[in-house]
Amino acid sequence: MYCARVAESVAAREAGRGIFICKTGIGSCIALNKVKGIRAALVHNIKGARFSRLHNDANVLVLGSDFVTSSYAEKIAKVFLDTEFEAGRHRKRITQIKKMEQGHGL
Repeated sequence: MYCARVAESVAAREAGRGIFICKTGIGSCIALNKVKGIRAALVHNIKGARFSRLHNDANVLVLGSDFVTSSYAEKIAKVFLDTEFEAGRHRKRITQIKKMEQGHGL
């Protein structure tokens, strides 16, 4: 799977963030999120891109080519790449996700 290359690169910190595009993005997003350390977000608009970063510290953007045009995908990607994690009250969520990855539940 091509998405495995993206996930492995981000998880190994060879890349700070990744972007993956396929037909719907659904299956790829599910697969990407199976890799420890990956928080992939399937996004269809700019607001989703912003909040995937601000509140969830998503590190892989997934776009479905059936749902966004290439020019709009570029705008979404720019917002995703330019937005930093807000941390604060959202850090607790990331800590809980990391515990789940380690098999400790919430």
